Amino acid sequence: MQKWANPNSIPPGAVIFLFNHDATHQLAHTAGIVRALAGKPLDFPLVCAFGTQAIGQGVRDIVGEEAASRIIWYDLGLGRVGPVVRMINRIAPTERMERLKRHAAALRNAAVIVSPERTCLLLKREWKGGGPQFIFIPHGAGDRSVTYHPAMAHFDAMLVSGQKVADEMLSHGLARPDAIAIIGYPKFDLIDRDARPSFFSDDRPTFLYNPHFDPYLSSWYGHGHAIINWFAFNAGRDFNLIFAPHIMLFRKKLHISPEYRVMKRRPDLDPRWRGLSNIHIDVDSERLCDMSYTLGSDAYIGDVSSQIYEFLYRPRPAFFIDTHSRPQDEALPYLSWSAGDVVRSADALFPLLPAYRERGLHYRAQQQSIFDYTMSAGAQSSSERGALAILSWMEAGRFVS
Repeated sequence: MQKWANPNSIPPGAVIFLFNHDATHQLAHTAGIVRALAGKPLDFPLVCAFGTQAIGQGVRDIVGEEAASRIIWYDLGLGRVGPVVRMINRIAPTERMERLKRHAAALRNAAVIVSPERTCLLLKREWKGGGPQFIFIPHGAGDRSVTYHPAMAHFDAMLVSGQKVADEMLSHGLARPDAIAIIGYPKFDLIDRDARPSFFSDDRPTFLYNPHFDPYLSSWYGHGHAIINWFAFNAGRDFNLIFAPHIMLFRKKLHISPEYRVMKRRPDLDPRWRGLSNIHIDVDSERLCDMSYTLGSDAYIGDVSSQIYEFLYRPRPAFFIDTHSRPQDEALPYLSWSAGDVVRSADALFPLLPAYRERGLHYRAQQQSIFDYTMSAGAQSSSERGALAILSWMEAGRFVS
């Protein structure tokens, strides 16, 4: 990859898109907006600040060479990282926080910082007042309470996918009405909407198993092996299975949920699954982030991942595993769980799967309803809507329709 120059300072008044993560799953949610802005006559510098060379190349691949030539590329690299920082980074985002601290002086030159995650708010504490404004673009459109964390109130503005997220942000007091804009889901601008990728040599129905990484909410820790074994060795051998978890699940061996104060050791893969003709396992490729698997499967098995809304781009059967041990008569904690059958264990799931088509038809209308509520569609692309919203904010300090 080309080594881009790292300027000693960021030009005053810049709009910075901050890509400060160790994985690439957030890129598609904001990079299209960078491309749309780069194609406009701007009276401010446009900067992409990237945490790793892989992240920088990923953004550059999305925006394209022509747009990339109009962007200032700022390397947030740390150079050599000590073993203690590297070790702690396996369970906490120490490298992300260290990048922010090390480059805080340069980043403060910006007028606006756009970020898909809230770690960047550390800069506001570092600066103790003043500095750029912060615009948040969620990297997903899920229903977990962490999506509406109180810290989100420290963002100055938000660009969200649909009315659902706007309603929740407003009801939690995390944004003003004139500081939140609905733009749709920029990731959808980057996909072939008719694509149906195939990962098997036969035409058997394909299930996608997509567990989250959160150790309290994820089905992987308690039910994952049983689910894959059912497809690999038991009645599910008549189906294909794609195991494509959240990309962060296999980035760490030990996972901590600060929200629920839970820590668990991640179960490893069973080597017996490798090489089976009806099992496709992917724990680290770019396909975990580009919707290849949500577009290429016939039915979904999951828990709390926001990727269910990417799967419902085309409504299809969905099943969810509830790890909460909540009372049976309690209301569903997530809107997404109204899109399919919710069970408490793998054993309760298996009898439902052979009739997946019929179960999917039962939920089809509800799936379309919650998708439309979550993902706004418009005449313009989501990336263009996002770019125009940022320009509106720069000009007026609020979103003007």
